[in-house]
Amino acid sequence: TQEKVHALFGAYFSSVTATASQVAERYGMPYMNAESSSPGLTERGFKWFFRTSPHDGHFSVAMFDFMKDLEKRRGVKIKTLGIMHEDTLFGVDSAKVQEELAKKYGYEVAVKMAYRAKTTNLDAEVGKLKAANPDVFLPTSYTSDAILFVKTAKNLDYNPKLLLAQNAGWTDPTFVTELGRDVEGHITRAPFALDMAAKKPMIRQVNEAFKKLKDNPGGRDISDVPARAFTGFLTLAEAISRARSVNPEEIRKALVATNIPPDQLIMPWSGVKFDEKGQNTGVRAILQQVQKGAYATIYPFELASADVGYPLQPWKDRK
Repeated sequence: TQEKVHALFGAYFSSVTATASQVAERYGMPYMNAESSSPGLTERGFKWFFRTSPHDGHFSVAMFDFMKDLEKRRGVKIKTLGIMHEDTLFGVDSAKVQEELAKKYGYEVAVKMAYRAKTTNLDAEVGKLKAANPDVFLPTSYTSDAILFVKTAKNLDYNPKLLLAQNAGWTDPTFVTELGRDVEGHITRAPFALDMAAKKPMIRQVNEAFKKLKDNPGGRDISDVPARAFTGFLTLAEAISRARSVNPEEIRKALVATNIPPDQLIMPWSGVKFDEKGQNTGVRAILQQVQKGAYATIYPFELASADVGYPLQPWKDRK
């Protein structure tokens, strides 16, 4: 109110978004979120909160569908799962959804554990994973702890056959560049895929513009988080344009009426249209695998640019 803003945009961390949007709700201020994935954010009955991207429920369903489809397509036998998550809202909600889906899909959770979000040691957790030896490992981690996990797993020789990560650290641009061959074969859910540019030429155009930004001196490609932010911010801008006003209530009404078609998006969605909870109903989750040092779309199979690499190679073979 002091800065006389008319709408709010952010944030990345679900816990930060939860707090900030609560204040926005109290003041009657439109709040657009493009990056936080905690399912609970759109389950609070808020009138002023809108999210363009998928939440962890959407993503996790795609991961479990993938496991079932992989069993059918490749004859893979999956019975047990291992769940490990950081202990903020993002990790807690993700693990809760995954545990519920495990029951629904008929999988046994062999081990489930949380760790401190800013931990500097995961030896105990990785040791438990190695002892339980689940068929599939499902981690939910931000960048620093995702990198720590990989280094610890290598040091303790823990190598799951299949790793399905909940985005975040696994799609940070520094993740693959820092760890290289050590993350070859890792799979992560994602709302964006750069390798779909052949099917969506707009992706290539936006990527070229992104690479020329002053804040991107290295000229790196656009990745998951900037793509989500780009889409969410343009959705808010488009609503303000239609509202022909900066009055918060008029902006909110325009957001409610939003209906952006897929050909105007760089995301693999059917569009942007919000339900009564403020969640975009046009979202679609995809899965990507690190192959030859780059992210390749592997699921849904009809959108895939590469075949699934399975199982993960033993550490001794990753050279």
